[in-house]
Amino acid sequence: MKLVLVQPELAYDAAADNLGIVRQALAPHATALGPDDIVLLPEHFDLRPGRREYEDGISALSRELGCHVVGGSHHEERDGGRVNSGVVTASDGSVVARYEKLRPYAEERARVAAGGSFGEVTIGGRNVLVLICADFWFSDVFYRARKAPDLVLVPALSVTRKPTPEYSRALWRHLSVSRAYEFGVYVGVSDWAHTPASGFFSASGVAGLGDPTVVAPEAMFRPVTGGAQVFALDFDALAAFRHDRVSRGFFWRPPSS
Repeated sequence: MKLVLVQPELAYDAAADNLGIVRQALAPHATALGPDDIVLLPEHFDLRPGRREYEDGISALSRELGCHVVGGSHHEERDGGRVNSGVVTASDGSVVARYEKLRPYAEERARVAAGGSFGEVTIGGRNVLVLICADFWFSDVFYRARKAPDLVLVPALSVTRKPTPEYSRALWRHLSVSRAYEFGVYVGVSDWAHTPASGFFSASGVAGLGDPTVVAPEAMFRPVTGGAQVFALDFDALAAFRHDRVSRGFFWRPPSS
């Protein structure tokens, strides 16, 4: 399985063609992806008000790339309010899963209500858990999963109050590595690129892959360089990692696993 993580320069503007920017970043990889490969988009990358336009755009992108797309998130109008939610689409464009942000962050709470369901989907025989940005920071969410995940995907919009992105990047890097190691999973994060032009906030650009199967410290988290990057996921190596930890009595899995 190949996982494509993105970190494009996006605009916080409902009139901006952020989906077009994402599509352009993915174009060099378009012919190298198969039905069980996955593209992960950032949180709230699509600021258009229409839900139909968002879902149709994600479906079309899946068909163009011939793979699954975890469609970041969109502020969905619902019952007189909004919920930060997203869809997963298969290579034929069909919606195979939906997910919501459980714990909106800081001033976001004034714009969206808390969701009620995170994302669980099976792709290529692997259990995938989708947690939108801040939800990834709460370990209790992992224990609510129906199936122990093999891959955790985090659509992020890494807002920061610091003058540089380094503080947030360090936090996300360390958290991704610790989650990957504790739960025996790959962790993929897609984010907005760090740029002062993002709008009234500054994103930190924290996209990358947490990999528990490696021993070289510098490879435990590999940041995305450029607008999009492909990572090959070796699930045999992940199984060997889990087996080694189980043999030493140092790996706990929920009973349902």
